[in-house]
Amino acid sequence: MTQPHQSVTIIMIEDDEGHALLIEKNIRRAGISNEIIHFTDGHSALEFIFHAERGPVRNGPALILLDLNLPDMSGIDILAQIKSDEHARRTPVVVLTTTDDKHEIERCYDLGCNVYITKPLNYENFAAAIRQLGLFLSVIQVPDAGA
Repeated sequence: MTQPHQSVTIIMIEDDEGHALLIEKNIRRAGISNEIIHFTDGHSALEFIFHAERGPVRNGPALILLDLNLPDMSGIDILAQIKSDEHARRTPVVVLTTTDDKHEIERCYDLGCNVYITKPLNYENFAAAIRQLGLFLSVIQVPDAGA
């Protein structure tokens, strides 16, 4: 018997509207049609992730695309909060940022980020990562909690 599956929501935390549109365009170009919820600041994103009815802690699978340079807080702080929470830590986080500092990259991986991509995006690398995410999104669909 086939169980109903819950779709993975993509949470994009990016303060630059131009980058956000470009990222979404490339996600769609890669054939991924999952819902994308966009936040331009860290506090709103964390409120959604941890407390919203539709957020990943209360409502299931999500993938987070995270910019490190946000107006109200650091993406590092957001990553640390997500990965230190027992209910959110398995949520995959892809860091998309302009920072290519080796120590910053290592710090993100140490905190638990799954992929680190620098902007301006190398579109071949971004497309490869998105294709991997597409595979990931098709694999991690989980049964509905009520099934």
